[in-house]
Amino acid sequence: MLSKVYGASVQGIEASTITIEVDASRGIKFFLVGLPDVAVRESHERIMTSITQAGIKLPTRQIVINMAPADIKKEGTVFDLPLAIGILAATEVLDVAQSKLNKFMIMGELGLDGTLQPIRGALTMALKAKREGFVGIVLPKVNAREAAVVGGLEVYGVESLSDVIDFFRCDVPTIEPTIVDAAAEFAAAQVDTPFDFADVKGQESVKRAMEVAASGGHNLIMIGPPGAGKSMMAKRLPGILPPLSLAESLETTQIHSIAGKIGGNTSLISQRPFRSPHHTISQVALVGGGGNPQPGEISLAHNGVLFLDELPELSRTVLEVLRQPLEDRKITISRSKYSVEFPCSFMMIASMNPCPCGYYGDPLHHCVCSPGQIQRYMNRISGPLLDRIDIHCELQAVPFAKLSQMQPGESSAAIRERVVKARKIQEERYKDFDGIHCNAQMTERMIHQFAEPDAASMEMLRKAMERLKLSARAYNRILKVARTIADLEGSEKIKSNHIAEAIGYRSLDRGDWAERGV
Repeated sequence: MLSKVYGASVQGIEASTITIEVDASRGIKFFLVGLPDVAVRESHERIMTSITQAGIKLPTRQIVINMAPADIKKEGTVFDLPLAIGILAATEVLDVAQSKLNKFMIMGELGLDGTLQPIRGALTMALKAKREGFVGIVLPKVNAREAAVVGGLEVYGVESLSDVIDFFRCDVPTIEPTIVDAAAEFAAAQVDTPFDFADVKGQESVKRAMEVAASGGHNLIMIGPPGAGKSMMAKRLPGILPPLSLAESLETTQIHSIAGKIGGNTSLISQRPFRSPHHTISQVALVGGGGNPQPGEISLAHNGVLFLDELPELSRTVLEVLRQPLEDRKITISRSKYSVEFPCSFMMIASMNPCPCGYYGDPLHHCVCSPGQIQRYMNRISGPLLDRIDIHCELQAVPFAKLSQMQPGESSAAIRERVVKARKIQEERYKDFDGIHCNAQMTERMIHQFAEPDAASMEMLRKAMERLKLSARAYNRILKVARTIADLEGSEKIKSNHIAEAIGYRSLDRGDWAERGV
C-alpha cells in the first residue's frame, strides 16, 4: 500500500513542503531515497524502536520511502515522526484515510521511548503549512505555542508517538488544538527593560549620542578607559529603542526559532534582541554558516542591537566580514548546490579602549603606551569598517563628585518618547520606499532628496571633509546623522548646528590619535 505524509524542510528562514511517499510491499528490505542526510538515514533505528515501545508489531514488509522533491537535501531529525506515521499507514497498522493525512503537516523528532523532542523552525513550518492550505500541523507539544502564533491553522501539540496514532485513528480529535492570541500576548509582554539610563551618572554627551543613534538606527562606537561605563550604557540602549511591531516580532521569532533559542513557554519575542558575543567568537558563529547553515549572532540581533565589546580584540577576519552585512542588512551563505539568506538589520554598538593599557588621554591615570603602540592598536580596526560606523564618541571616567550624586539622571522612558517621535517622522517620510524605515537605511539618492543641507551647512561640511580627509562614505554618514538630529528637533531643514554635531561624531576619522596629549 502507498501512503503520503507531509512535512517541511527549513532553509534559511523559508520552508519547503516535503512529500514523504511510503510504499509497503512483499519483502524484508528498507530503502530511503530523496537526498536524506545522515541524521535522516539514522531515523530507521529510532522509528522502529519507538514503534515497538508503543506496543505495535510491524508486519514483515519491504518498505520504500521517497522524500520529494528529491533535489532538496533533507537534514536533521525532524522527519522521524512523519516517516513513522507514513510507515504505519503504508503497512495498514494505522487505519487512516489518505484524505485525513493530506490535511496535516507532521514534524517531530522521536526518542527511543516514543516521546517527542523539541524541534527547530516550528514557526517557519507553521507559516508554510498555512500558505500551502493545510488544515493543521502536528508537532511536539513544547513547540505548540510557538507555531500557534500563526492564525487560521489548527496546531496540535503531542507528547509521544502513541498520541499521534490515537489522533489519526479517532474521528473526533483526542487532542485539543493550541490557541494563542498573538496580538494580546504580544501587547501583554511589552514590559520595560530592567536597565534604565536614570542609573547612569554623568556621561551626558554619550547619552546624547545614544539618543541620536537610537532615533536614526545608526551604528555607534564608544572609546574610553576601563570603567567609564561603555558596557553599562550599551545594555541600556534597547530600553530607548521604539517597541517592536508585531511584524518585526514575528520575523525575529522566526530567526530565533530556526536557531533553537525559543523556550517552551514562549510564543513571540516581544523585546528587541540584545546580543553581546565574546571577542573570541569565530567568523561562522558571528555571521552564520555550518554544514546545515544556521543564523549567526548578526541575524539573532535582527531588529535589535549587536554589542561588540573590546572591538580591537576581535579577529581581523571576523571584523572584516561585517562590512557587507552592515551595508546590505542581509547575509547570504552559499554552498555548492544552494544558498540561504538570513536578514540582519541590526544596530551595531561597539566599544574599545583608546590604547593597549586603556588610559590614553585619561587625566586620572598615566598611559604607558608609546605613540606607535597606540597607532598599531587603532589600526586593528580598518578604515572601511570605521566608515560604516556613523557615530564615534569618546568617554572619560566619571569624577567622584558626579558618582556621589543621589539624584537620578533622565530616565529611559523620557528618552524613548523623543526617539519614538523622531522615528514616526521617518516612517512618514519613507512610507513610499520599500524596506526603508529609518535614516540609517537611506540610499545615496534618498540622501540628496531628504538630507540636502543649506549653503552655509554645505560650506562647513566641505571644510571638515578637506581638513579631516573624510571619505565619500563618511560624507554620507554625516548627512544621515544630521538628518536624524534635525528630526529630533522637529526641523524639516538640516541646519549648521545639525551638521556641526554630526561632524563631531567622527572623532576617529582624525589622524592625530597617537599624537594628542603626548
